[in-house]
Amino acid sequence: MFNQKLAKLFAIICFSSVVAACSQSNADQANKEKEKPVYKIPVETQPVRVSDISSFYATTASLDAPLEATLVSRLAGMVETLHIEEGDRVTKGQLLATVDAKRLRFDLERAQAEVMVIEQELNRLKKMDNQEYISRDQLAKLEFNLAAAKSLEKLAELKVFESEIRAPFDGVITDRFVKVGAMATEFSKLFHIINEDELHAIIHMPEAQLKHINVGQSVFVQTSLQNDTDYIKGNVLRISPRIERQSGTFKVTVQVNNRDHLLKAGMFAKVKVKYATHNDALTIPANALVNQDNRYSVFTIDGEKARKVPVTLGFRDNGLVEVIDGLTAADAIVVRGQQSLKDDALVEVIAPLNVLAAK
Repeated sequence: MFNQKLAKLFAIICFSSVVAACSQSNADQANKEKEKPVYKIPVETQPVRVSDISSFYATTASLDAPLEATLVSRLAGMVETLHIEEGDRVTKGQLLATVDAKRLRFDLERAQAEVMVIEQELNRLKKMDNQEYISRDQLAKLEFNLAAAKSLEKLAELKVFESEIRAPFDGVITDRFVKVGAMATEFSKLFHIINEDELHAIIHMPEAQLKHINVGQSVFVQTSLQNDTDYIKGNVLRISPRIERQSGTFKVTVQVNNRDHLLKAGMFAKVKVKYATHNDALTIPANALVNQDNRYSVFTIDGEKARKVPVTLGFRDNGLVEVIDGLTAADAIVVRGQQSLKDDALVEVIAPLNVLAAK
């Protein structure tokens, strides 16, 4: 009997110990969970902005000078003088070079002398008192000879004039093909001249864009000389009315003012044709977008949590994108750190300079 009571007492003591141990273990686990640190993802935010944004058709083209010419010699002869070099800017009518014209000047003097002799003979006959003794056929022949002599004189003058090579318009000499003392043949190349005050870019656009473009429409041109955000403004000069069958495109000539001569003919350029502008649109940086299966969303901040918000997009331009639906002007969006976020994730908004340090 005594042994049974002792066994029961021992069992009760063991059970109490186990219960106490379990309680202590649960308390310790709860304390550990309370002491476990909460990690927040550092993010940078930016308010949604209200600004104007435009739609563009972007393509590429090379720049050409509409006013350029290759100057040739109209005479055969030795190049006597050169007055310019490659890279020199010249004005219209400026003397560039001369070709030996000694023989041509002798021909001109002979033609002038012949005109003078015929004129003197014709004037002598017309001043005679006895005009009845002068044959009308003789006067007519002299007048005909005078006209022919004057034509030969003008031709000789033209040849002497053509021995001087002059600039046909203002521009810059891009190539020189001759040297002093070289023999120039008729129609041999001497110089190449370009006027770069205005440059043209020829682009080919899909026929579907024909309804969106008009003469005078704004165009923006960018070359390797400009920064990514800098463009030179131009306009649509001509639109071809013909659609090319093979490519389904039409030709558009873009005019670019280049009075400061920053651009050069032959440069490769990016061309953006401006279609339309939405005023007072909600815009956000394009890098704030999260793309999942071609469905775009952004993250906004609600207290200490991130909220994933689907958005409907509109125009894109220069790193910005228009938000048609999903946001308001009062919202702030995550612009850095969003790739690591999930909906309802804990976040900490920090200054831009501290985001990289926190990562």
